[in-house]
Amino acid sequence: MLGFCPPTEETVARLARAEGAGALAEAAAPLDAADGTALAPLVRALAVAPAPSGEALGLAYGRLFGHTARGAASPYETEYGEDSLWAPQREMSDLGAFFRAFGLVLDPGARERPDHIACECEFLLVLARREARASALGDAPLGDEARRATRLFLRDHLGRWAPAFGGALARLDPDGFYGVLGGLLVGVVTAECGRAGVAVGPSFLSLRSTAPDATPMACGPAGAPLEA
Repeated sequence: MLGFCPPTEETVARLARAEGAGALAEAAAPLDAADGTALAPLVRALAVAPAPSGEALGLAYGRLFGHTARGAASPYETEYGEDSLWAPQREMSDLGAFFRAFGLVLDPGARERPDHIACECEFLLVLARREARASALGDAPLGDEARRATRLFLRDHLGRWAPAFGGALARLDPDGFYGVLGGLLVGVVTAECGRAGVAVGPSFLSLRSTAPDATPMACGPAGAPLEA
């Protein structure tokens, strides 16, 4: 999730330099051995040489994600999908319900939408930690709750759109840090969907139209009398 936030020197140190990426790859290696995935090589590939500066990453971040919700690769879930006036609102409401169910709220100081890729990745991390704690405590109901929430969250949200977003980053920045990060996102989400028994979303999703909705209002024009 750090990689999808506006870049800082911490981003460079933890993800884009060999030492930081190597440490994360070592942590991923046991998961690869247990689940048959290949995430560690993707993590190591983040350490492009020479390591970019925070300023260089910032320029790439702005070019790819843009300064509005509609960058070249939009990092917001509700920007994708069917053209509908109500679907984005339903999806936002559902995300809020997931977060509240686990006692989470957005940091007002972050000034970010709940459907941002970093927010959704962080929520998946919270669920993974909850499941790990349940396993350590031998608390089967807590573990079942975490796994069920993970399955539903991947099915209805992250697993549905993140593969398309990650694939877009890989295409738009094939030789850069964010292209590799997009490939890693696809790998992680695909692995989590497989573990949860959830179908992986498509590799391409179109953005919703920004044109005004032509659906006529059911209540009629302003000033018209109401009908029972």
